[in-house]
Amino acid sequence: MDENDLMATPRLATKAMLKHDSVRDVELLLLPERVVLLNKSGAAILGLCDGSRTVREVVVQLEAEFDATDLAGDVMTFLRDASGRGWVVVS
Repeated sequence: MDENDLMATPRLATKAMLKHDSVRDVELLLLPERVVLLNKSGAAILGLCDGSRTVREVVVQLEAEFDATDLAGDVMTFLRDASGRGWVVVS
């Protein structure tokens, strides 16, 4: 993983919106003509992608929240995939 990747600032794509479905108690990513059911870690990552945090800051917050270490690789893999699907924009 490149140091520049950790300094990038991810944000949800303009067309994407996170929503909690209280009836089913699940996190959803709403997109035009599509709804994606997110697992807990995916929802946590996307919930921090507001354009104000770097990837490094997202990783640090997730590691503290989930009492985990070495999440940088997993977070970067998820963000690359999410970016490829048009869910997030990384600048």
